[in-house]
Amino acid sequence: MIWILVKKYSPIGELGDFAQEYAESLHEAMNHIACIADRDTVIAISGAPKKEFLNRPLSLAVEKVMESRRSIIINNTAQHEFYRVAEEEAISKFTAEAIAPIIAEGDPFGAVIVGTRNPDVKMGDLEIKLVETAAGFLAKQMEQ
Repeated sequence: MIWILVKKYSPIGELGDFAQEYAESLHEAMNHIACIADRDTVIAISGAPKKEFLNRPLSLAVEKVMESRRSIIINNTAQHEFYRVAEEEAISKFTAEAIAPIIAEGDPFGAVIVGTRNPDVKMGDLEIKLVETAAGFLAKQMEQ
């Protein structure tokens, strides 16, 4: 008997170490939790325990952002439409977050997420610009 292990190919996953370094830079610059994800899971994390985020399924909000191909700021995840689902998986790990899709050659390949657990902190223009810049840069790396 021969067993063949098939692993799903992730174009953004090919940037592994680079994505991790970018997440660390975002965390250092903003002091927020920074995640980089492919279409299904978080592939890089800085500012929080890796076991809590790494290789975990994405939230409904991240999936919706990738589908819409538009960045978003959510300053009250408990009340946001993307999290008004009774399933435990749909509960955000953040009180506020900024999400930008990674779009390469017209298709969404992942997302850059910056979040906080501090209920007194809100996301704004700076956070959205930084996640959009990171997403754009990662997309260009994938297209090369």
